[in-house]
Amino acid sequence: MAVKDIRTKFSNSFPTESLLNYQNLVRTFMKKEFDSVSIFNQLCSCSFCESKNSNMSKSTQDTNLNLLLQSLSQNAWYRRTMNKRDSPTVDLLYEQQHLSYKSSPANDDMNRRRGSLKTLLERPSPFASETGSLPMGIFEPLNSASKLADAKVLVVGAGGLGCELLKDLAMSGIVHVHVIDLDTIDVTNLNRQFLFRQKDVGRPKAVVAAEFIQARCPWMCVTAHHGKIQEKTKDFYRQFNCVISGLDNIGARRWLNAMIVGLVEFDEDGDPDCESIIPIIDGGTEGFNGQARVILPRLTSCYECSLDAFPPQRNFQLCTIAETPRLPEHCIAYAFIMEWPKEFPEKKLDADSPDDMKWVFDKAVERANKYGINGVTYMLTMGVVKNIIPAVASTNAIIAAACVNEVVKLLTFCSQSLNTYMMYMGSAGVYSHTFVFEKKENCPVSTSSARNMELSNKTTLNELIQNLRDSDLMLKGPSLSSSVKTLYMQKPPALEKVLRPNLDKLLVSLIGEEGDSITITDPVFPGDTSLTLNITFT
Repeated sequence: MAVKDIRTKFSNSFPTESLLNYQNLVRTFMKKEFDSVSIFNQLCSCSFCESKNSNMSKSTQDTNLNLLLQSLSQNAWYRRTMNKRDSPTVDLLYEQQHLSYKSSPANDDMNRRRGSLKTLLERPSPFASETGSLPMGIFEPLNSASKLADAKVLVVGAGGLGCELLKDLAMSGIVHVHVIDLDTIDVTNLNRQFLFRQKDVGRPKAVVAAEFIQARCPWMCVTAHHGKIQEKTKDFYRQFNCVISGLDNIGARRWLNAMIVGLVEFDEDGDPDCESIIPIIDGGTEGFNGQARVILPRLTSCYECSLDAFPPQRNFQLCTIAETPRLPEHCIAYAFIMEWPKEFPEKKLDADSPDDMKWVFDKAVERANKYGINGVTYMLTMGVVKNIIPAVASTNAIIAAACVNEVVKLLTFCSQSLNTYMMYMGSAGVYSHTFVFEKKENCPVSTSSARNMELSNKTTLNELIQNLRDSDLMLKGPSLSSSVKTLYMQKPPALEKVLRPNLDKLLVSLIGEEGDSITITDPVFPGDTSLTLNITFT
């Protein structure tokens, strides 16, 4: 059956009063797993027919169509078939959902709300991407809308920022979205992470967020991934046209940055292959402040280049929390740093476990009462244990909007891209500052050059490792190998035990007085990303 014939095939339509029967029919199919085009066509026949009966108004037919589109989004067979796009009927549904809202009077309001973006993408622009300071491509008005519909975007993180990102992507016509998050929903998330409800507490954030967006926005195709970003392979990340980071910790952001930068391929002249570059849009919020940045791997500065700009994480002296606590944070830190290992010596504290956090909270309250300290709350306990800064919903909304705005520009070239960093400072007013964050010449991720390091001939291997942790590299658990042998490996435990005596040895005795090149790997980087140090002795 030709697509254009589906509307006209069924010449006999319902009388107006049969609308209720039609709605009941749709609800019946919603409760079942219909799995054939023939059954699907029966349902479509009621909605797509052009009525010859004056009692059947066009608005009533459009109401039928809208009801059908909304209900079908909940059916697994329909979603699988939509992905294949091999059925004329499915083609028509896709057309109705993504291209033909303008033909439906019942959707005039939708057209008005989404028309500004459609107008922007269909008309030439004097401010297209090629006119900006960070040109990405040439704007082609006639093809821009299809680029959004065909693009595949990855959202990393489904928390406060991630919920806003998913909403904005749905409203921007970006249909194919994947979302990945390790966390499950806690009751404390519900005040700002608006895709979740009380009944969702304990469920994976990525799964619930995908379900909510899919149900509310039938034109979307959202795929959820519950797990660590480190568990995904290069091929997983290589499939996306753009990656949006809504992560809340530096370690995961560094790993994601290194992974995407590592996907860039080079041509015969040693220049980056533009086809292999996957832009990263990194967003972050801290109270009333936030930032959005555009990262073009190998072309602009990456996340690792800006590591020096981040302040050190707040820590408490053990002598203070053990002997002279003065703040509620001291009581909480005492509970999970000193009390937990005593009570559960073989169990690691799970900051995402409500039971574990309740135990820490109760112990902190006991210690606070002992020293007459007020202010220990469950929310503060979560913040101290997870090193969380309280989130502000309005800041999340502003930064997410800025991030998705950059995604639309990068995919369609309809406007000048951000070059490369935007800071929002809501505590000082409605103010944002943009500037170019320069590429770091010796960045271990975005540049391939080795670092030169001069050391005293009295330096031990353990001192070098501590230096790598405290330096601008901020490594967590470095493993080192010289050109001839392995010096130290963090894992596996058996190998670490064998190489442990090297830690107290002078480095000069391990690599020779002439020095050597040392290859370093670390958990903050993907497995095949390494740093080279050229060691010389003074």
